Amino acid sequence: MRAALLVLAALAAAPFLGFGEGYVLTLLARAMILAMAAVSLWLLVGGAGLISLGHAAMLGIGAYAVVVLDDARITEAAVVVPVAMMAAGLFALATGAVAIRTSGVHFIMITLAFGQMAFFTTASLAAYGGDDGYTLYGRTTVLGHRWLEDRLVFHYLCLGLLALSLLGGRVLLDSRFGRVLRAAAENPVRVQAVGFSPYPYRLLAYGIAGAVAGLAGVLLANAAEFVAPSYLAWQRSGDLLFMVILGGLGSLQGAVLGALAFVLLEEWLGHLTQHWRLIFGPLLVLSVLFLRGGLVGLLRRG
Repeated sequence: MRAALLVLAALAAAPFLGFGEGYVLTLLARAMILAMAAVSLWLLVGGAGLISLGHAAMLGIGAYAVVVLDDARITEAAVVVPVAMMAAGLFALATGAVAIRTSGVHFIMITLAFGQMAFFTTASLAAYGGDDGYTLYGRTTVLGHRWLEDRLVFHYLCLGLLALSLLGGRVLLDSRFGRVLRAAAENPVRVQAVGFSPYPYRLLAYGIAGAVAGLAGVLLANAAEFVAPSYLAWQRSGDLLFMVILGGLGSLQGAVLGALAFVLLEEWLGHLTQHWRLIFGPLLVLSVLFLRGGLVGLLRRG
């Protein structure tokens, strides 16, 4: 976890090292939010061996929970956050109950199908903007105060929740539950032979990952003060999956490194040329081919 601690320390110091401008703080907040979503996905991919192409659905459901409550003029975090996490977690449990009964490419395709169902559902919600999306009336309040409108406060909130998601993920993986989960990812038949059924462990992990992604969705909605169906699109799920792979499947901290590298590289190339995707795509492919073990593996070799 040394690399993760260094990254978190750098993010904590960033506002005082010349990165305190509004635009930079917004970019860093977005990177940390997506890093939190990537951490939740890593629990499935790296921890449970479940490769999901529908994880953005949980992120988007968390964001749309903010939308529904905002439209009803309910903005208090004590209400918004639990509702968003519960909505995303329940969606994960309901869809996971079906998807986890499969494996391999079948699991990937079923999660993709459920994710697209959620995407098209939100796109059809005319009351909340449909395809055009929904602009929030204001950011979520905390105890009646609009503290999240302060960019510095929001930066440290994202940082704190990212650190908590990392710590929670590490505690979970080191627990008996996590050991069974990882063992089932390596050899489910052997786990069954010693008396454990992988299914409930995987389903619970799927629900937990969904709830954490829902929390990231709340932050993402507040960061942009806007929510659109594109938050749930399969391309977003693909981005999250690539962040996990780029960082390294062998370590939870890799999800954070991969997300930060992905977002910052995307932003940097976007400033260089309007055709940045022609450069970005091949770079990502080359990183997968030659960065064995991801960024974490590169740091360890260095």
